[in-house]
Amino acid sequence: MTKIPPASPEYSIIRTYLDWVCELPWSIQTKDRLDINKAQRVLNADHYNLSKVKKRILEFLAVRKLNPKGKSPILCFIGPPGVGKTSLGKSIARAMGREFVRISLGGIRDEADIRGHRRTYIGALPGRILQELRKCGSKNPVFMLDELDKIGSDFRGDPSSALLEVLDPEQNFNFTDHYLDQPFNLSSVMFIGTANYTEPVPPALRDRMEVIELPGYTETEKLRIAKKYLIPRQLKEHGLSKNRCGMKDDAAIAIIRGYTREAGVRNLDRNLAAVCRAVATEIAKGKKRRTTITKKDLPKILGPAQFESELALRTGIPGVATALAYTPFGGELLFIESASMPGKGRLQLTGQIGDVMKESAQAAFTIVKANAKKLKIDPENFSKFDYHIHVPAGAVPKDGPSAGVAMFTSLLSLVLGKPARPDVAMTGEITLRGLVLPIGGLKEKILAAKQAGIQTVILPARNRKDLPEVPKEAKKGLKFEFVKNTNEALTIALNTDRI
Repeated sequence: MTKIPPASPEYSIIRTYLDWVCELPWSIQTKDRLDINKAQRVLNADHYNLSKVKKRILEFLAVRKLNPKGKSPILCFIGPPGVGKTSLGKSIARAMGREFVRISLGGIRDEADIRGHRRTYIGALPGRILQELRKCGSKNPVFMLDELDKIGSDFRGDPSSALLEVLDPEQNFNFTDHYLDQPFNLSSVMFIGTANYTEPVPPALRDRMEVIELPGYTETEKLRIAKKYLIPRQLKEHGLSKNRCGMKDDAAIAIIRGYTREAGVRNLDRNLAAVCRAVATEIAKGKKRRTTITKKDLPKILGPAQFESELALRTGIPGVATALAYTPFGGELLFIESASMPGKGRLQLTGQIGDVMKESAQAAFTIVKANAKKLKIDPENFSKFDYHIHVPAGAVPKDGPSAGVAMFTSLLSLVLGKPARPDVAMTGEITLRGLVLPIGGLKEKILAAKQAGIQTVILPARNRKDLPEVPKEAKKGLKFEFVKNTNEALTIALNTDRI
């Protein structure tokens, strides 16, 4: 048998490989804490609301208590930034008594980051899955895979395909890393994925996970989160106590309304930190011993309000309709504007809109032209004038299947010379037959309507079943009109007869 000299490269490679084999937690695991009531208290102490997610975690613990050998679920939290997806993973680990591991998949393009490099390559290393398990020293941690919707792919491979085996409970009991070249049991690991948006996640990967949506917070929920979690934490981090610094509710509400526009609470936390820094500076200089922040103090600390109410932008002129849109950062209002000019009946679209919205505009234009006689519109107008549909904030890319009703209303309002009701916002896709199709992101859109002072929201009739999942606070003060076709939407938005 040939002996390998200690100074040779082969010896170093073999030594590194053996170190990896010996240091992996092949049989080391933490004992699950299966006290359901205690786990519930931990989750409630760390996070406000999120009842659907907490219920799912407690169900998992209950099943694990009755069947300790059961397979761990693959959960995926989908929601806007700042709603608490990553911190919720930490709370789950703390409630279960497990180690917590997190890796960010944003921008990963190399399959070897998941499966590792083969040992024949110079500088070969195992994939990040086994690297993190080695660091935590346990084979059953809560393993968070952040930013699943931002995985890339190129000539080096597709990392999302490498994750298919990792996230499949039927296969991951013998996951094989290219570097280790030995099967490692991942079935006891509790994987949790996060993403801001569902669409970019590959369908095959999404099929292996149980998707749980974390929608944005209402204004009342943000205020309660600030009072219970954010303000006490910022006071502690800045060396302040409740006796030295206080904040009235009107100041917190003013920050929420005038200095943040988000679904989560991340920017709210930053602004609260800025207020605490200003107070800490005054106290450190000896100018004040105790301060209570009110609404009047905010312009001096944070500057003028950065956001104003959308009410100022809504005007009752023909050709303008208010649409509700869903973005990865929460709900937004879009003002669809239409105008006409002498021409030959062409349709022009501007505003950085994608292919789906372009098709919605074409469908809306066709429906209006097809029903010209019923609406008592001179058909020759469509050969004498060109029409222009614009969605403001042209520098921001926009796309999605939910603006058809608003585009139809905007065009018809222009042609009939009747302004759309400024207190009405609408969402829904349309077909050439005039049917209104269901949409997603209902809670985010309703939140956007409520914050903008909308009074009536037009929704597709097939979304009626989703309304009970929207919090009562978000629905309070809003009137919901469910429509099956464009005729019904026209009656509500323009106060005119059906076509």
